[in-house]
Amino acid sequence: MDNNQPIGIFDSGIGGTSIWREIHHLLPNEKTIYLADSKNAPYGQKSKEEIIALSMKNTDLLLKMNCKLIVVACNTATTNAIRELRAKYDIPFIGIEPAIKPAATNSKTQTIGILATQGTLISELFNKTAKQFQSTKIIDQIGHGLVPLIESGKMISPEMTQLLHSYLTPMINANIDYLVLGCSHYPYLIPQIKEILPEHIQIIDSGEAVAKQTRNLLKEKVGFTTEKNGKAIFYTNANPTVLRGILQNKYDVIEKDF
Repeated sequence: MDNNQPIGIFDSGIGGTSIWREIHHLLPNEKTIYLADSKNAPYGQKSKEEIIALSMKNTDLLLKMNCKLIVVACNTATTNAIRELRAKYDIPFIGIEPAIKPAATNSKTQTIGILATQGTLISELFNKTAKQFQSTKIIDQIGHGLVPLIESGKMISPEMTQLLHSYLTPMINANIDYLVLGCSHYPYLIPQIKEILPEHIQIIDSGEAVAKQTRNLLKEKVGFTTEKNGKAIFYTNANPTVLRGILQNKYDVIEKDF
């Protein structure tokens, strides 16, 4: 089965490019279109209704661009809106949510940490998943301020260092042995997080799992491309400078109002 249409990906900003990288690495021939809704970042502070409306707006735009499947590269949008998206649109969706299962299953201390947005941590989907692992103590922490710092180009800054220390130190003291990153922006902070965490604490994000899920869906239902160019186009509705920097100026970044 062949399908040369692009894969659509959206996030509340630039963070979902961490998911895009994994997809592009695993499926280098596939065309991709990425929407960075940075004008409305962060989604984590918004109501469920607002998150659903923004997710539908992004989906409508990707459908106009003839995408064959859509990756919701945002934990907050997935945990709050994916059920509504799947009910409304006749296109396959792949979501991303905090990887509680591998952390809880492999934890030796029976204590794991989760760093995520408020919107993810209070969502019905997140709490439903967490309840499946009641024998594991979950230390969850809202990453207040992290996304705005990343979106404004202050990823490496005294403010970021201070916030990360304040969020991670209580988890270290609680004896976690896994830290789950519950926001697609946060993988960009892994080098700084590793400087704070003891070596035995493992960090888990969902990027590789989402890429594998995308490959499986293409194989089973949608179809792989027969082309070889793997062209990637990025759209942003905010200042494109930070997005271009994250992508090391290697890809087309188009400023667009959406």
